[in-house]
Amino acid sequence: MLSNRQQIARLRHLAAQALGAYPLVAPELRFVAHGENTTFRVDAMVAGGPDRFLLRVHRPARHGRRLDSAAAVGSELDWLTALRADTGLSVPEPVRTTNGKLTTAAASLAVPEPRVCSLLRWMDGRVHSSVPRPVHLRRLGSVMARLHNHAGQWCPPPGFARIRWDWETFFGDVMVYGEINAADAWDLIPADLRRKFDRVASDMRGVMTQLGDGADQVGLIHADLHLDNALFWRDDVRIIDFDDCGFGYWLYDIAVSLWELRHRGDYDQFRTALIEGYTQHRPLPPGGLTHLDDFIATREVAFGLWYAGTAEVDPAFRADLSEVLGHIGHSLDTLLGD
Repeated sequence: MLSNRQQIARLRHLAAQALGAYPLVAPELRFVAHGENTTFRVDAMVAGGPDRFLLRVHRPARHGRRLDSAAAVGSELDWLTALRADTGLSVPEPVRTTNGKLTTAAASLAVPEPRVCSLLRWMDGRVHSSVPRPVHLRRLGSVMARLHNHAGQWCPPPGFARIRWDWETFFGDVMVYGEINAADAWDLIPADLRRKFDRVASDMRGVMTQLGDGADQVGLIHADLHLDNALFWRDDVRIIDFDDCGFGYWLYDIAVSLWELRHRGDYDQFRTALIEGYTQHRPLPPGGLTHLDDFIATREVAFGLWYAGTAEVDPAFRADLSEVLGHIGHSLDTLLGD
């Protein structure tokens, strides 16, 4: 297994190749993060003067084995483009290549296969996930409802291809975590925790069957809209990281925003604030919050499988795996009433 430093160094060389596709002068790369995607800040000159961007090097099969990566990333950027054109929401601005494309492909001898890359204009703001207050959730709920309103009336262009966050994606063998198929990631979960995962999967089969897949329950969602993906700038909330966006339950988006707060003693304040912000712009889906904890448990399972699979190729994840799975087990005990 390559160290993180070795992986980043190889992808940095590939990222430099990708920059050649964009109308940037004297671009400088600065590493940001190495996770699902590897990201770099880019400082460069453009026609209007100095500017800053985020370059994303996308992991192959990031969106499941059934979706072409270039089509999936391009579709994400199609939605961002539409959101910027149709709403007043602050979301990342895709930057096109010199050939007018939303994505480019780059290759390096040190990386096993070509990677899809994309460029976004940089967004500033503060992240409040470490010291959240109810007001942050209220504002996040307001933005989420407006995202859902747009998704509910927007007609995606031909060829639009994004993940479907259905039962098979959460619990079956659709996704690739790290470099292994989801079915094999289940085998990495300790037996006692695996039993809890199995129970959530069984429960959610019934829940999803009961809810159905009509437009009142399912639509195009962000799917990762927690406080780490919200930048607060003055009175604005800037939503980033649409990499998981796809077709799923509206309630799942709400669950993800509350997922990391569920264990707190003041959780009810955060939940109330999020729902107040949401319902100012959009009613809750039929059934309200009846299955909110079921979807939070689903998020715990999805996160656990992703983390375990990623730990197979990322030493940093491997070092924390036991602790992370322990936290998930405790959370599921609460959510399942054990």
